[in-house]
Amino acid sequence: MKAQFLFSVLSTDGAARRGEIVTPHGVIRTPAFMPVGTAATVKAMFPDSVRDAGSDIVLANTYHLMLRPGAERIAALGGLHKFMQWPQPILTDSGGYQVMSLADLRNVEEGGVTFRSHLDGAMFELSPERAIEIQNLLGADIVMQLDECLRLPAPETDVERAMRLSLRWAERSKRAFENAPSGRALFGIVQGGVVPKLRGESARALVGMGFHGYAIGGLAVGEPQDAMLATVEETMIELPAGEPRYLMGVGEPDDMLAAVARGIDMFDCVLPTRAGRHALAYTKNGKINLRNARHAEDPRPLDETSSCPAARNYSRAYLHHLVKANEMLGAMLLTWANVTYYQELMAGIRDAIAAGRLNDFAVVTRAQWTKELR
Repeated sequence: MKAQFLFSVLSTDGAARRGEIVTPHGVIRTPAFMPVGTAATVKAMFPDSVRDAGSDIVLANTYHLMLRPGAERIAALGGLHKFMQWPQPILTDSGGYQVMSLADLRNVEEGGVTFRSHLDGAMFELSPERAIEIQNLLGADIVMQLDECLRLPAPETDVERAMRLSLRWAERSKRAFENAPSGRALFGIVQGGVVPKLRGESARALVGMGFHGYAIGGLAVGEPQDAMLATVEETMIELPAGEPRYLMGVGEPDDMLAAVARGIDMFDCVLPTRAGRHALAYTKNGKINLRNARHAEDPRPLDETSSCPAARNYSRAYLHHLVKANEMLGAMLLTWANVTYYQELMAGIRDAIAAGRLNDFAVVTRAQWTKELR
């Protein structure tokens, strides 16, 4: 295994970059979409299928794994890679977003956050230092600082307070990470809502601290697309070209296309797996709701050209039947098809950047998405 973290830009097309990230557990081709394996599993998929779909890296979550089964237990069992049978790179989210969205009776203070578990009501404390400790125990290749994430819209005073607290937590996270094993990387998280001056201040401060990569957090939490993309553009100005840039929690295909064009290298989102469990397929021709009765007698597959057997070999009629019968195979097949489509989209984006034709690719791809509506 290679014992260093490196990011290289291989080609550009405008602001878009095609590159690769070298980690101790392998290479991540960028732009990259990371399937979400929140609780050490990409829901409804075998690890081998996630890999065969084209995924170089998956995301797991500090909040969920600290609650169950516990970071110390996973470490004692050989670390997260061995525990979940995933030998490739893993990024762990620090848990800040989940504390905001899931935890009951949370209390954010300078020292960290205390919260009541959504599982059993037990009280937990999560400080920047503990978040780093947990992620190191898990053995993640890419570790995230603890931050405070707010739902938008929010008063600017609240956004500024959370941004400044996240910067202080970033400093503490960086100090706590100093003794991490060689080759692992720590990313800082830019906060500031959709307020340009706050985003700029956050980005400049993080760059001054010096991280291995930079994430843009606190978006896709209620703001419209144009506000999200404007914030990405404004933040890109402040981030160095030599480190990877990660747009957290964004996974609509159109959003990813637009963000890549603005210089984003990494994405994650529960969307393809959650949609698969709720009968929605993502395909090159657009979204297909398999609950609709019009699919009951349709012998066509989701996409006869897909590299995924789930999309290529099973009829829409059969998938509709599985959904209506509440058979778990329906969720498994649709999730497999969705994750594969996302990776095929990212591969197409990478090839288009290499050829200097990203804009043409985006125009054709967006037009193709409308075919299912015609």
